[in-house]
Amino acid sequence: MPAPPSLLTIGDLARRTGLSVSAIRFYEERGLVRSVRTDGNQRRFARADIRRLSFALIAQKLGLSLGEIETELATLPEGRTPTRGDWQAISERMRAVLDERITRLIETRDRLDGCIGCGCLSLDRCALYNPGDRAAKAGAGPRFLLGDRAADFEGV
Repeated sequence: MPAPPSLLTIGDLARRTGLSVSAIRFYEERGLVRSVRTDGNQRRFARADIRRLSFALIAQKLGLSLGEIETELATLPEGRTPTRGDWQAISERMRAVLDERITRLIETRDRLDGCIGCGCLSLDRCALYNPGDRAAKAGAGPRFLLGDRAADFEGV
């Protein structure tokens, strides 16, 4: 029996989004989309789920975690197709996260040549950034590449 025009089969949803059926099932288990069941226990999805899943794909490519994606999709209304305003609110929140990541990527790119040699910035040649190995108090690893700043360790 074909799906009503307002609902999509999982195969239709897979074709429309480019996702595998198993990926759609995974996202359904995580609550990103919800299906209704037919009398024959087959899944049917709202057309709006195309946008939800497309958003998830784009957000993952932008580096958002599954948890961040779930949080954003949870802000969308239940029982109606999200409006342009609903998506705009998500876009505004994402913009701040993406701007922060872009800043961190640019800083990392610009420091990479100087930092990749020592990793933890505690060798003698890194005395400019980390005299006396002050950054080691924050933990192991490349502290400045992880987001710590030299100013965080002033007077330490």
